[in-house]
Amino acid sequence: MKRVNAILRHPLFERTLRLLDELEAERAFCRHDLTHLMDVARLMWIDVLEKGLALERETVYAAALLHDLGRAEQIQLGIPHEQASAALAEKILPDAGFTAEETKTVIAAIRCHRGSAPADAREMLGEILYGADKACRLCWRCGARAACNWPEERKNAGIAR
Repeated sequence: MKRVNAILRHPLFERTLRLLDELEAERAFCRHDLTHLMDVARLMWIDVLEKGLALERETVYAAALLHDLGRAEQIQLGIPHEQASAALAEKILPDAGFTAEETKTVIAAIRCHRGSAPADAREMLGEILYGADKACRLCWRCGARAACNWPEERKNAGIAR
């Protein structure tokens, strides 16, 4: 996981994650911190293994670690975070040793992780990212559930994927 560790140590990743932690410090629910990013990565990898998919672990983890990084720009500038996250990934991934093709795959997954592309247009990695991002939320245990802007039908009522 040398390239994944390179993402975690990348100055832009570190700086942006620190800023996001500061911006969401008072947020009562659904923070987009390293714990969330790692939860998504692990659920994605379990899904890949269970389905026997031909995806590389570092690519899966790269998509998970970078998918919400753009939340800082969304909070500060109003840029949709999937777009901002994709732009950050485009800068970070090559520095971490990912090929142009791997970078393209990860960016495509990040761009559609909020369901912004029709299901048939999403690549496999994007589908897995979308599912893991939603499944890792423990809505039924959240103290801020009533204030959440997710519609009730989207909130997780238990552990299910």
